[in-house]
Amino acid sequence: MYIGIDIGTSGVKSLLIDESQNIIATAHHSIKISRPHTGWSEQNPEDWIEATKATLDSIKQSHAKQMSAVLGIGLSGQMHGATLLDKHDKILRPCMLWNDTRSNFEAEQMDSNPDFQKISGNIVFPGFTAPKVSWVRNNEPEIFSRIHKVLLPKDYVRLWLTGEYVSDMSDASGTSWLNVEKRQWSSTLLDACELNQNQMPRLVEGSEVSGQLREKLAKRWGVSNPPLVAGGAGDNATSACGMGIIKEGQSFVSLGTSGVLFAANSSYSPNPKSAVHAFCHAIPDTWHQMGVILSAADSLNWYSEITGVPANDLSKELGNELKAPSGVYFLPYLAGERTPYNDSSIRGAFIGMSRNSDRKTLTQSVLEGVVFAIRDNMAALEASGTQLRSLTAVGGGSKSHYWLKVLATALNLPIDIPAKGDFGGAFGAARLAILATSDQAISSVLTSPAIEQSFEPDKEYIDQYDEAYNTYKKLYPAIKSVTK
Repeated sequence: MYIGIDIGTSGVKSLLIDESQNIIATAHHSIKISRPHTGWSEQNPEDWIEATKATLDSIKQSHAKQMSAVLGIGLSGQMHGATLLDKHDKILRPCMLWNDTRSNFEAEQMDSNPDFQKISGNIVFPGFTAPKVSWVRNNEPEIFSRIHKVLLPKDYVRLWLTGEYVSDMSDASGTSWLNVEKRQWSSTLLDACELNQNQMPRLVEGSEVSGQLREKLAKRWGVSNPPLVAGGAGDNATSACGMGIIKEGQSFVSLGTSGVLFAANSSYSPNPKSAVHAFCHAIPDTWHQMGVILSAADSLNWYSEITGVPANDLSKELGNELKAPSGVYFLPYLAGERTPYNDSSIRGAFIGMSRNSDRKTLTQSVLEGVVFAIRDNMAALEASGTQLRSLTAVGGGSKSHYWLKVLATALNLPIDIPAKGDFGGAFGAARLAILATSDQAISSVLTSPAIEQSFEPDKEYIDQYDEAYNTYKKLYPAIKSVTK
């Protein structure tokens, strides 16, 4: 048996699979986000521990016999979070999350140093870890002076599970301190932030062993022998492992809280000017490129809160047949935007509304706006040398077939839906646990799921969506000067 634990933004999910990768049990526990000021997004790291305990306690209660046979644990986690510990492993302040944009000034300062893009292969985004810690240095110097270790969210959970300070290559890629090509911490980049390698965790590949579960926790969950804990990965890389997206030419789109366009690469291919992320993958000698929008399904959730209608119901109101573009443009910059603009202060808008713009029209506009933002990401990946042939869709938004039809037509790409199953971060993490505790080949473990359904571009509407996208592209520069 193997366990995958995904430390997400809205909650922790744990999953138990057997050696044939059949899902035996799952459990989820929600976590709250604190937003004390505009642009701030924080969590208490202890909440991750309590949520992890709750999920594993639940699985142990319902599947005690299977839990006793667990050989390995894998970890998946929300990326970029700055978890700061003192020399006693006490939390120094709430963790600033991936969508916290307060460190815009620090990010700009760091990005003006050519070493960062040259060594890390990426723009220094305000959401990355390094500028957040620099913000602490500038605004909370007493806390900065006490930093003993900087850990990412899943790696704080690992510390509690194993007592080891360890991270993996994929998650570390999003800190702005990693030499992504050489897969090692950069002393040059750490020095620029007044930090050193002793304050960083040890690095392993996602499919390698990072430690062993503490004896007391093994007893808590009735595990016969303390299992090994794999390196794991950032949430997008583990999701890719869950879907078998590990080879050149394979790609997926995630319509989760954020939106992700992810393509596996056999070589390191940075192009920071395009605002595309070039990160290490969760397995050795493999990288990936990724475009990210900050508000994908979260845009529909926001609109759902405003209308008082559940998000799924809003989508269902549009029916099953694709319609021509709504004529109303939604810019999904509710929390700023990452790819392709790297603009933390831009804000969203509806443009082109009239007295006839009813709820259905605005719902359609929200779905289209998210898709057009993803098309911006596809253009950025293409500028980086990556050509997409098809996409596998995952995330909560992928349950909306109407949304997928818009996506297929606006991107002019087939969109595949996996056969029913769980191929997310927790499942990918459990697969990495299999690799870390066995001699099985990567290709035999990280296989692709069967495809349940494919959505082809609707030829009747391709030209209309192209025209609508061309208008959409003009709107960011048009509103930039008035939304600061």
